[in-house]
Amino acid sequence: MPGNSESRCVTLEIINGKELRVPSGRIPAGIYVSINDNSSRRWKSAISALSSEKSAVWGDSVTISSHASSALSVEIRASYEADRMLGNGEVIGKLQISLNELLDHGDEPFHLSFPPVDDVHPFLTLKVVVVYACDDQLGTLSDSLIDCEIARHTDAGHAQLALYTMNEDVSHLNDAVEHFQLVLDQCPASHPDHAAALTNLAWARLEGYTRKDLQDIDATTSIFRDALALRPRRHPDHSLSVYNLTEALTWCRDKKDTAGDIREAARLYHELLPLCPEGTYLRSIAAGKNGVDYVIGECNNLPKDGSDDGIHFRRVILDLCPLDHPLRPKALDMLSSVLRSRFTQRGNIEDLDEGIQFRREAVSLCPEGHPDHDFYLNNLAFSLKARFDQQGKPHDLDEAISLYEEALRLRPVGHQYRDHSLDNLGSALRTRFRRRNDIDDITRAVSLYREALTLRPPEHPARDTTLNNLALALKIRYNRLDVSEDLNEAIDLYRESLRLKRLDHPERHITLSNLSSVLCSRFRQTQENEVVEEAISLCQQSLAALSSLHPDKYFSYMRLREAYLSRYQIVHDPADLSLAIENFRLASGHPTQGFPRRIQTALLWVDKVESCQHDSAVEAYQVCLDLFDSHVMTRSSIISRREAATAFRHAQSLPVDAASCAIRCDNLRRAVELMEQGRGQQWSLASRLRTPLEDLESTSPELARKFLHLSKQLSNAQDSAASTDRAAADRAAIEYRRLTREWEAATCKWQRAMARLSSSLPVNTHAAPSSSRRRKPSSCSFSLHRSRRSEDLKDRFARAIREASRMNPTESRTDLIVLSRILWDEIMLPIINRRSRIWLCPTAAFTSIPLHAANPFLTKPDRSGKEPCLEDLYICSYTPTLSALVRSRQLMKKRVPPFFVAIGQGQPGAGKGKALLAVDSELELVHDLVPATASRTIISGDAATRAGALEALQQNTWVHLACHGKQDPVQPYHSHFVMRDEHLTLLDIMEIDIPLAEFAFLSACHTAVGDEKTPDEVIHLAAGLQFSGFKSVVGTLWEVDDSVAKHVVEAFYQYMFKPSKEGVVMNCTRAAWALNCATHAVKTKVPLEQRMVFVHIGV
Repeated sequence: MPGNSESRCVTLEIINGKELRVPSGRIPAGIYVSINDNSSRRWKSAISALSSEKSAVWGDSVTISSHASSALSVEIRASYEADRMLGNGEVIGKLQISLNELLDHGDEPFHLSFPPVDDVHPFLTLKVVVVYACDDQLGTLSDSLIDCEIARHTDAGHAQLALYTMNEDVSHLNDAVEHFQLVLDQCPASHPDHAAALTNLAWARLEGYTRKDLQDIDATTSIFRDALALRPRRHPDHSLSVYNLTEALTWCRDKKDTAGDIREAARLYHELLPLCPEGTYLRSIAAGKNGVDYVIGECNNLPKDGSDDGIHFRRVILDLCPLDHPLRPKALDMLSSVLRSRFTQRGNIEDLDEGIQFRREAVSLCPEGHPDHDFYLNNLAFSLKARFDQQGKPHDLDEAISLYEEALRLRPVGHQYRDHSLDNLGSALRTRFRRRNDIDDITRAVSLYREALTLRPPEHPARDTTLNNLALALKIRYNRLDVSEDLNEAIDLYRESLRLKRLDHPERHITLSNLSSVLCSRFRQTQENEVVEEAISLCQQSLAALSSLHPDKYFSYMRLREAYLSRYQIVHDPADLSLAIENFRLASGHPTQGFPRRIQTALLWVDKVESCQHDSAVEAYQVCLDLFDSHVMTRSSIISRREAATAFRHAQSLPVDAASCAIRCDNLRRAVELMEQGRGQQWSLASRLRTPLEDLESTSPELARKFLHLSKQLSNAQDSAASTDRAAADRAAIEYRRLTREWEAATCKWQRAMARLSSSLPVNTHAAPSSSRRRKPSSCSFSLHRSRRSEDLKDRFARAIREASRMNPTESRTDLIVLSRILWDEIMLPIINRRSRIWLCPTAAFTSIPLHAANPFLTKPDRSGKEPCLEDLYICSYTPTLSALVRSRQLMKKRVPPFFVAIGQGQPGAGKGKALLAVDSELELVHDLVPATASRTIISGDAATRAGALEALQQNTWVHLACHGKQDPVQPYHSHFVMRDEHLTLLDIMEIDIPLAEFAFLSACHTAVGDEKTPDEVIHLAAGLQFSGFKSVVGTLWEVDDSVAKHVVEAFYQYMFKPSKEGVVMNCTRAAWALNCATHAVKTKVPLEQRMVFVHIGV
């Protein structure tokens, strides 16, 4: 019968447990529930992980017959093994209860409370259900799995250890250790429970050590290591074993105060935390203040180590600090510091960039109001100043000064670190004075140093540093204002600083070299030989104290150079000049210094050898140009490269000056190489990413594909690096340099592959002259003119063009005629001889002068006609650089059927220029003149947008462009063609690669004239189209009148497509000839300035 009590059973569901505190305080692998009756029958639940809230969830059920003993023993136990248990674990709670008491709770969940642990009662949530016709699930205890004696000793050890942790009676500890040692003796290395036995013994010993009742922490740590070795990564108890070892290592650190233990603990936590699920008790302890946070804090106090291992370790520490971790800012700062140390050792700018990123993040995590905001502001400023010293980016220095000023504001009078902020801000202002020569900067720096010195009295450990800084600022101000009091005070301050530095002081060499410098200044005043002798001796002492790659060796070289030059200027001993030049050589080549500083040194070298006519002049120029190349290459965006190229005063004429020097030395070949290397750096660098791959593809297709992929990535990275977000720009710069290293490695492989084919890869401007020997012009002539004369000629041409544009077409262009005669007589006539074709490669101011328009404007003596002009004798073309001409010729290897597009925008819209009424008729005219055998397209009006024009440029090989053109005088890469919606900029054009493109006619204003700051870079729209792939381009030097330009356009295309014996052939190499013929043909229709405005560039 259903109601028969004899067949009735009770199903007991163990739902969960809460307030589950382990008496010994040890972290368990899990918690389980055990139910026993008096007949030694037992049931065990599954082992459930303990949560961070000290609770566990089971949902297990046991069915108990009503015939079972009336008294049941219910236990909550901690297991220290997740899988195979050694013993029964540690008792958390135990009580006796009868079946009837359980049944009294009905079928609703209820709490079963246990005796308190740490004054808190653990409890289980249970549910009882009466069932019928059931099987009793209490089983008989078995000896088959675990030996009874081993289990008995293990359980006794747990019990004794729990008593020890609660009352600290050492006898309980001794008993626990004895029990666990007996278990270990019975579980040899081959026993499956050997690791568990090791762990129990080690934990008991660790508990004794932490309470100072046992001493040998090293042996305990060793036992934990042995246990971990037996529990590899996929073992269920691996994570708990890792945690146990970290605990032991942490205590080792406290005892021995060595870095190795805490560093190992950090690496173990780095492994452990990803293995610990969120919400588990192990995770909460391991990730808490007494776990990984303690380890991070200790690691942050370790000495800085700029080695690769040291940096890897700091990355591990940072990984241990998630975004919201309170110790993350310090970890970021420490990683930045060791990256800075490695940069100092190796000079890899990526380390400095990455460190700046980390310090930016630290500042963002500690905004204004945070107690450490000033600290992280100061450190970010320090890193930015260091990068400025390497790269010379003005915004880095300005930002550093702004951050230093903010940090100083947060450190008012009385703040313990105010002296540091005063010193740091003074140093940054001193640096800016050297760059911008604003006297207010150096005066303020002196004032800041004086205040800092008052905060560092004679007994202060950093007084010598401030003495040195103040002396340096006074010396700099003396150089500007020539006030003797500044020089005298600087000498006294340096001597005091030197007295405060012991012979083994790590910065003594700095004071030695600085004192030498001020003594040189005094020598130039007094001409007392003992003064300069002391200066030289001090520099030599400074150099002797430094290793070969110490960063400060550069400054000692420069001070020694100053001393020798000072004596040379008075005594005129050539040996002193030679010694000074040798120190120039050593300083400019010192790899620990940034390119800007080394460039400035090389420029000083050039200036000195030119003034003294020393035979190292060509070498000095070569060093300058090499350093400029390397410096520009470090910049990750096209615009920033131009900024780098224009940052140095007096460097604009460097290519011309270098070539002039080589010519004076009777070395014409070297003159060509120097000129080519120094000009068009922007195009040379960009073109390295677009070298034709045909030869490589035939021999090594995989390498060709890799090279092409890297080149595209590198080109894309240039655009990303132009971000106005400083942190984003820094990240992009790091990525750019990473790709650059990969690209350079691929280039080396390519060079080796091509060498096997007896060919070469033109990877830099040095290669251009040798490459051009295969298809070079028949001769090469030079015309060198003083910069002032050429600048005057350029300005006169500009005025004459403006005046001519306001004249009636029939009026005589007298000024232009006079200037054309000057071009003919003074510039072109001395270098020409009769040939059919010449390429002009103008430099400096000549890039803005129409050299092709040179004309004597004279009548022949026999009155038979006019004397021939340059374009009567030659078909003239221009080339931005010799490399550009060589590259265009190389790209002519492949020809495809011609696709011609005429793009015009005569109605650009409000604010974009006046309407060009002749554009549409010009497009129709050109369309009709193009041979019908070619594919012909017209894009105009609403279709002539930026996107439409870009697409047309990429899809066609021949292009005619009629619209407004504008050269941007401030940022030439923003020069543009005016389209319907947005401007089509030079940057847009440079981003496309059209290797099969052939010809472009730019019927727009200002498309072939560069900017004022970097004329030798030849940055203009026509050069951009040539770079993108067009081998032959017609551009303009100034404003074009569209109403008369169409006459030139019509004549040009008539000659361009003039039938020959082969019929009408579209050949872009005819463009220079066609333009020459066209400008002659329209003399009666088009004014002089509108004829000479058109120039041909390329093949």
